[in-house]
Amino acid sequence: MADWPYRWVRWPDFRLPASTEDAVDALREAHTRAASERVEIACGGGIGRTGTALAVLAVMSGVPADTAVEWVRTNYHPRAVETRRQRAWIATVASSLS
Repeated sequence: MADWPYRWVRWPDFRLPASTEDAVDALREAHTRAASERVEIACGGGIGRTGTALAVLAVMSGVPADTAVEWVRTNYHPRAVETRRQRAWIATVASSLS
């Protein structure tokens, strides 16, 4: 068990989170906490789910939704966000953020 606070989101590899509401809530928390402390976003491989989460965080930080995947691929990993469903989920989540 980690020696620091953490939050686990059920999110199968190459898929979408089991609960969009839980995932977005966790990402909002990470975004808020990142203003004053270090946060970590991770998955098993560090590319698909992590890249998808980072794209949503980028949108929360002001990156336009239609360029968030490109931004993450440029600034994090060239293969980040592995599936079409993950890209579609980012767009759906981005349109619901307020």
